[in-house]
Amino acid sequence: MARIVDVAALAGVSTATVSRVLNGKSVREDLEAAVRRAIDELGYSPNRTARSLRRQHSEVIALVLPDIENPFFTSLARGVQDVAQEAGLSVVLCNTDEDPEKQEQYLRVAEDENMAGVILAPAGPSELLQRLIERHRSVVIVDRAVDDGIDQVTFDNVELGLRATRALVERGYRRIACVTGPHTTPTAVARAEGWRQALAEADLPAPEESLVFANFRVDGGEAAMRDLLAGPKPPDAVLATNNLVGVGALRVLSATSHRDVGLGIIGDLPFVTSRVDDVSLLQLRPREMGLTAARMLVERIRGESGPARRVVQPTQPVSLGATRD
Repeated sequence: MARIVDVAALAGVSTATVSRVLNGKSVREDLEAAVRRAIDELGYSPNRTARSLRRQHSEVIALVLPDIENPFFTSLARGVQDVAQEAGLSVVLCNTDEDPEKQEQYLRVAEDENMAGVILAPAGPSELLQRLIERHRSVVIVDRAVDDGIDQVTFDNVELGLRATRALVERGYRRIACVTGPHTTPTAVARAEGWRQALAEADLPAPEESLVFANFRVDGGEAAMRDLLAGPKPPDAVLATNNLVGVGALRVLSATSHRDVGLGIIGDLPFVTSRVDDVSLLQLRPREMGLTAARMLVERIRGESGPARRVVQPTQPVSLGATRD
């Protein structure tokens, strides 16, 4: 079995230089190329257990998400995986089902297994986050902002709700309802607040019965849309504040006589059941969020210090019918 000294000898460099290359640290390009050629020629595989002991953490990160069946989070996970693989890190994918207890369980595992870091879309507040940071584990929050001094990549969710509703107002709709996620989900509440602000600036009413808190899944969108259409004063347009709620709303509209009801959706549609040519879509690009979060995490793992950083993903223009299969 090849050793690090063998790699150094073949590459004509010191073992310290080989170590720097293996740990992703800055090395002259020609020296790094020589080390990589020697590693390939010798078939050298670093002793990961020994490296973990020296670093006091493993080469594994946890990606903790609330719903991995939602294509938004699937796309986000792809971005994380792409960066992690390039950095020599493995990713453990954890699904909380929006359950804070499951979240705490996964965070305890990350702590107990000395994982290098965690990327988390919170299902609720957690005291374990600060404990991980105190133990020099790297943490990045995605999608849902937290108050703690932790790196995070989020959207301006009020702005998303505001811009998506404005697009419906500009198209001439006046009785605009909103279907959003649970009361306990910050993104759901913030996007509904943007809906309220857009209606207020257009001097349009926002009665409480026009705001429905559902789950952030297809069945939640379907149930909410049926209830709204069955009311005494059905809306002439509806804002769905995430992609799966939007799919549920589309299914109901395509199966009823209310095909003239306008629809705005925040999020990228993963699949549809009817035409979307006249649907106002505000796409989010979750893969970019995953790429950004993973790069921030890798920087912290490699020793980046300094105050907590917050990156707000730019809001995209509203478009009509832009989707993917």
